[in-house]
Amino acid sequence: MALVMGVDSSTQSCKVVIVDADSGAIVRTGRASHPEGTSVAPEAWWDALRAAISDAGGMADVEAWAIGGQQHGMVALDESGAVVRDALLWNDTRSAGAAADLIAEFGASELARRTGLVPVASFTITKLRWLRDAEPDNAARVAAVALPHDWLAWRLRGFGPSSESGRNPALDELVTDRSDASGTGYWNPETGEYDRELLIAALGHDAILPRVLGAAESVTDADGRRVGPGAGDNAGAALGVGAQTGDVVVSIGTSGTVFAISEHAVHDSTGTIAGFADADGRFLPLVATLNAARVLDAIARLLGVDHDELSRLALSAPAGADGLSLQPYFEGERTPNLPDATATLSGMTLASTTRENLARAAVEGMLSGLGAGLDALREQGVRLDRALLIGGGAQSQAVREIAPAVLGIPVEVPEPAEYVALGAARQAASVLSAA
Repeated sequence: MALVMGVDSSTQSCKVVIVDADSGAIVRTGRASHPEGTSVAPEAWWDALRAAISDAGGMADVEAWAIGGQQHGMVALDESGAVVRDALLWNDTRSAGAAADLIAEFGASELARRTGLVPVASFTITKLRWLRDAEPDNAARVAAVALPHDWLAWRLRGFGPSSESGRNPALDELVTDRSDASGTGYWNPETGEYDRELLIAALGHDAILPRVLGAAESVTDADGRRVGPGAGDNAGAALGVGAQTGDVVVSIGTSGTVFAISEHAVHDSTGTIAGFADADGRFLPLVATLNAARVLDAIARLLGVDHDELSRLALSAPAGADGLSLQPYFEGERTPNLPDATATLSGMTLASTTRENLARAAVEGMLSGLGAGLDALREQGVRLDRALLIGGGAQSQAVREIAPAVLGIPVEVPEPAEYVALGAARQAASVLSAA
């Protein structure tokens, strides 16, 4: 029995699965927490990765591995390979002004054409621009730029900072995959090439960037194991859940993400859709919403019920909740881009204002927000045949039953699992079989 390892290094924690490469059965698992914050020392991820591997029983019997991880985080390295400063994560918004500056310089349409993205504070390019403007001495020290999964794979393969002064040749061993590269803002998912002009406009000078491996390519670690390209978290989840062309994955967590497997690239100059690549040679257009499972949390708390009772109440009300409607912009919204918006409950009459209708309006309102993401994808010609619901919110019976009518397509709900880690394990099994 050949064993492979998949890793999900997410914002909150590191999860490890050891899997039978032939059957896909999980043999053992491990986990370790990450520190809170939007700016984190990468060494904390390295410590957590090693702890999670140990918790999973080690990797002495593992023959191949791959790492999936949170997208966009800026890991800046100096000539020796040492980290220049704490990594700015996707949820660090201090680079919002840098995003506006880049759009003003190049134009939203031009940036979307060249990279599939219109910069927002999440993307790596804006974090580099912030570094250039806010910490010019640190920016000047940057010799290489990696992403969280790139850097962790580099370390686990046996590379790291050099103890000697001067350029560390191991920087040339940095590798990534197309899905994570597509979230930087300086890589073209159609040509497969870095856009050096955009990198220099952000950082102020050129730098070493990870080599982008193809879906079937691999490298090796110090023990000769095959190492897959890895993936960004959403692309890893798509691999793990087995999404194919025509599938749209609707992830209902703290925030919501809607992403589809597409045969063609998407260039959305409005910035609603991020034109990412997937980890398997195709494309992964994605829409993010701020308001998802916490909408249900808020209404359950208001009604003084748990989620099972909220679901029962919602399913006992008619479709449309007798005209009661919740626009669930509790934290503003990203899709549509209404950062200062608030939630609105409308259609209140003596007849419609019931606990059952409020529960139903919460579920329908949350799903309608995600449905707007599906509508945006349809407008770009993305084929949508089936929705796969994942994440904590997908465990609600009411969400599962109401979703097909609101989203307008058939819905399936895979069993809860660590899909990013499983996607990485599936990739590791693939490169092992190709070796």
